Amino acid sequence: MRVTSLSVVGLALAGLLAGAVPAGAVSAGPAAPTPAASPRQRLDWAPCPERYEELNAAGGQCAEVAVPLDHRDPGGRTIRIAISRVKAADPSRRRGILLSNPGGPGGTGLDNTLRLRPALGDVADRYDLIGFDPRFLGDSTPIGCAPAAPAVPPGPVTSARADFERSVASARDTARRCGRHGDNAALLPHASSRNVARDMDAIRAALGERALSYYGISYGADLGAVYTQLFPRRADRIVIDSSTDPAATQYELFRSAGKPLEEALDAWAGWTARHHGTYALGRTAAEVRARVERLVDGAERRPVAIAGTRVDAPALRLVLRQLIQHEEYDAGLAGTVRDLVDAAAGKPVEPGPELAAMLELLASPDLADSMLGGALFMCGDGGWPSGGWPADPATYWRNSQRSRDRQPVFGPFVNGMIAPCAFWETEPAEPGTRIGNGVPVLMLQALRDNNVPYAGALALHRRLTGSRLVSADIRSHGVYGRGVDGLRPVPCADRAVNDYLRDGTLPARDIMCSADGGVSVGRR
Repeated sequence: MRVTSLSVVGLALAGLLAGAVPAGAVSAGPAAPTPAASPRQRLDWAPCPERYEELNAAGGQCAEVAVPLDHRDPGGRTIRIAISRVKAADPSRRRGILLSNPGGPGGTGLDNTLRLRPALGDVADRYDLIGFDPRFLGDSTPIGCAPAAPAVPPGPVTSARADFERSVASARDTARRCGRHGDNAALLPHASSRNVARDMDAIRAALGERALSYYGISYGADLGAVYTQLFPRRADRIVIDSSTDPAATQYELFRSAGKPLEEALDAWAGWTARHHGTYALGRTAAEVRARVERLVDGAERRPVAIAGTRVDAPALRLVLRQLIQHEEYDAGLAGTVRDLVDAAAGKPVEPGPELAAMLELLASPDLADSMLGGALFMCGDGGWPSGGWPADPATYWRNSQRSRDRQPVFGPFVNGMIAPCAFWETEPAEPGTRIGNGVPVLMLQALRDNNVPYAGALALHRRLTGSRLVSADIRSHGVYGRGVDGLRPVPCADRAVNDYLRDGTLPARDIMCSADGGVSVGRR
């Protein structure tokens, strides 16, 4: 349920992002009216692909829904969307269908709604749990790109500018090998969040349902908000977890994470200083932070050699970025930093599990292709929630350098992460989505989310005038169902979601959940 999948990490390592955030003007509204939903189709249900063992074991079945490539041309070319269904266990109390999206953009979700079942508890019995792979991803009609050239590992010496130029070259190459491959020029403009929302409604229609309920996290949360704008009368019980400011460009949203990331590093440094006896990284938070800054500065000149891999500064910042998201990862981050500090000093190191997993990803021959799903939507969206990047590489370099004084660890990362969209060879078919109606929505957000900052959720909350916001006083990306991922649950947030999905009643007012999971404050 967290948005830290290898596909997203790979996207960041390839010089793009690590969460969900790009740039461009926010649209003033839809470019064309949303067409009527597709009529009900005859679906051929069958066992899901063998790799979905848990889905099949739960009685799930899979099918394909035909949707227009261009929803503005419903009689034209069609593509197919892979869906799954686990029927409601209690037909007598069945509410309807519950879809979900795991985030990204670029995350596949054929079994995602099933993975929510432990958090949903008895609520799951009242819904048909519907998973789906968004268009062009997974088992839906895929988009492929020409193969990438073998990755060239970092050399023994480098510089910040050289690292940046490599990321620009990688982004330019990705745009070229995707834009000119097969008939991608005809497909790529239709890889948009608005079209995924339209596909969701086509799924609803194909299943013969009046409305759909939904849970989405991170990019999936913003996708849920898009659905409420395009199909307000077909939105049943919508839950969105960890969302962004709809008035900001995606590059601005990415940059806005710099300050909370540095604040999270300070909080982690305080924790690590209190455990100096274990990690020996400093007796004060200031000493620990200084150790991290020296590590990153050194990697900008000489990548850290460890376990047969050289870790340059962009990759090092990504490792820190991934592990700083959740308080529960503090020990893993401290061990990782200790390993990297020792390796930078030339000591033999056997990496801990967190660092070992990241090093394996860095060395993967599939790394270049792991980011393509996210790029499709970042470059295909004409604005919020996933589109728009500055076209001039100098913008990224300039902002990266300017950020160093106040955000020395993460500023260069969030400001300098260039995407293939700067060089994309097709234009989006329509602009992004403007938010503003009173559809009932339950929102969740962590106060110290350093992936999508809290201020962005407040901005979306103000635009979604029928929404209620459940806030949690934790450092986390994602609030609902944390226990499913082995993280500390937030019981008051889990109750709010399940109560809403069960009986359809939003909280009377906004809720603030305390760090121990109780309700600490009611907010209007």
